[in-house]
Amino acid sequence: MGGGEISRFLGLSCAALLSAALVVGSAIGAPQAGRTGVHEGVASCAGSTCHGRPVASGVVVRQNELITWQDPSSAAGAHSRAFRALTSDRGRSIAAKMGIGPAQNAAVCLGCHADPAPAAARGAKFQLSDGVGCESCHGGSGGWIASHYAVGATHADNVARGLRPLDNPKARAAVCLDCHYGGKGQGQFVTHQMMAAGHPRVAFELDLFTSLQRHHDVDADYVSRKSSPGGVKVWAVGQAMAVDRAASLYADPARARAGAFPEFYFFDCHSCHRAISDDPRIRPRKEANPARPIPVGAPPFNDENMIMLSAAARTAAPGLAARFEADSRAFHAAIAGDRAGAVRAAGQLAATSRALADTFAARGFRRAETLDILDAVLSGETARRYTDYAGGAQAVMAVDTLVGALAAEGQIDRAAAARIRPELDRAYAAVRDPNAFRPDEFRQVMARIAQAARAMR
Repeated sequence: MGGGEISRFLGLSCAALLSAALVVGSAIGAPQAGRTGVHEGVASCAGSTCHGRPVASGVVVRQNELITWQDPSSAAGAHSRAFRALTSDRGRSIAAKMGIGPAQNAAVCLGCHADPAPAAARGAKFQLSDGVGCESCHGGSGGWIASHYAVGATHADNVARGLRPLDNPKARAAVCLDCHYGGKGQGQFVTHQMMAAGHPRVAFELDLFTSLQRHHDVDADYVSRKSSPGGVKVWAVGQAMAVDRAASLYADPARARAGAFPEFYFFDCHSCHRAISDDPRIRPRKEANPARPIPVGAPPFNDENMIMLSAAARTAAPGLAARFEADSRAFHAAIAGDRAGAVRAAGQLAATSRALADTFAARGFRRAETLDILDAVLSGETARRYTDYAGGAQAVMAVDTLVGALAAEGQIDRAAAARIRPELDRAYAAVRDPNAFRPDEFRQVMARIAQAARAMR
């Protein structure tokens, strides 16, 4: 978003609305007739008395959230740049290869690169060019834009009027997954065709994505008004919801097939995209994965989130861990059979993953448990499953998240966390280039991190 647009936003002050709130008090909390669910547009949030201040100087909230969202270079501003990505060289190239016309006009792109509000739910200040705006995540503000700053308003009041409770990790994951894995809405699914045309590979880790996109402070006031689930819970719930979403979409006949072939989006990219040679001295780079009972040569389902969820379940939900392991193995095996059996197995896997999400969401994670999960991610049965790039990359994000959460919550000394950083940097280097991923070398790095992590006990 350019400087002229920012100036225009800052000129749209919420002062008049705020004055009205002070006069009528809680009465202003009543939603305007016919506006519930309407997406009023980013400009509706942009006044200098609301979220458009150039500096963080608000008393209750920072009030510069819009400026953070608009950051032109950092990850925090990625959502505001989503629409512009469609007109970039890469965006134009993908659209040309797919034959869909200009990407900025294509429904298959706009579901995730802009606010997907239907035309009937767009207010006067709504603009597709805003990209992934406030209401893309927080929900249409027509019913709660006034109530959320009224005197005496509560978070529960706003949620009742349509605000999405993103402080709830399950609600947050459901929203994020729509674009960061796939949803049932129009334009909210990255097909193999899109990736073949140049779209980047999609991966999901809720806590890390939350940290990169955070536009607010989780301080004592925030916790008193909403609550803070903590990074470990957010990570664990996110992994469970990701597996649920993957299995559910795979079972959806509208998403699972591409002509005579399955929708290859669901499968591990690098299991097929490997060097091919007729030289008899060449040995296949593929490694057998102990948790995938599939025939040699069959494409494996991308199980990066399953691997993480298995590690979390063994520590934090032992009553469901064996069931999840059985369901995930049965699902892998069923894919090599017939479609009907695979759909049934996907449904069972999704149900168990939802049960794990509920279990994680209802409990806290103590220091000892978090360290146990960290050890499970880094070693033993889980480490043997790092045979492919996607699982390795997900593991590195998990380690970073878990160590960061322990340090942020004062459960480990920050100096101890810093001692792990050099090896963690080596782990990130090992997954920087998908085509250069070497499972044996990666597992050796993870083993060294595991040893350093055990020293923190």
